[in-house]
Amino acid sequence: MTDQDSARRPKYQRIADELRDAIRSGDFAPGDRLPGENDLMATYEVARMTARQALSVLRTEGLAEARKGAGVFVRVFRPLRRRGIPRLAGEHWGGGRSVWSADVEDRDLVVDRIEVGEAEAGARVAEALDLPPGAPVCVRSRRFVLDDRPVLLSVSYLPADLVRGTRIAERDTGPGGTYARLAELGRRPVRFREEIRCRMPTAEESERLALELGTPVVLIDRTAFTETGTAVELNEMTLDSSSYVLEYDFGA
Repeated sequence: MTDQDSARRPKYQRIADELRDAIRSGDFAPGDRLPGENDLMATYEVARMTARQALSVLRTEGLAEARKGAGVFVRVFRPLRRRGIPRLAGEHWGGGRSVWSADVEDRDLVVDRIEVGEAEAGARVAEALDLPPGAPVCVRSRRFVLDDRPVLLSVSYLPADLVRGTRIAERDTGPGGTYARLAELGRRPVRFREEIRCRMPTAEESERLALELGTPVVLIDRTAFTETGTAVELNEMTLDSSSYVLEYDFGA
């Protein structure tokens, strides 16, 4: 970008550029407090709205976060690395571990909201599970919180006739989770298909994930299949994109 091009950019963007460069160069380290609105107003001789917009740019980009009553700080970014292939390995959940434990390492992941019930399958769920529209499905809805921050919403759908009366239809599915219980029912998942999309969140998603304004979400739809090719679960996941790195490691 030439100096002339830079001069044409709105002043709040030029201020954001300078702060961003300072963050990337290490002048502001993770956890450091950034100059506040009053500081930016004095340094750059701008109005409060311009200073506020500059800080908002950094928050939208995930470089900074606001702390109520304290100011805006450089974000301490320790991404949750979602290892798409090893987390679904049969020896992992078959050994009594949750698929989520492959992602969190030594960090504190909590499921703080669990709802389990039955509903009628909508067109999309019915198609994924090869069920008649309106067929009963078990619905497991959960919110995952990492280091006191919501990072993931997950809703699983399973044929109700298959799992009714089992631990899958309870809040606590037991060691190894849903897939271990399906294996006990003779419906062991041996193949998975994931579809990944990205979009801006709905108002409800923003609230439930406590997202910063402008943060998109990653949508992952995973279908689990048995050895005979029967679909036994559709899991719709909504991820805070600023909290995740999606990792896929496989041979050529």
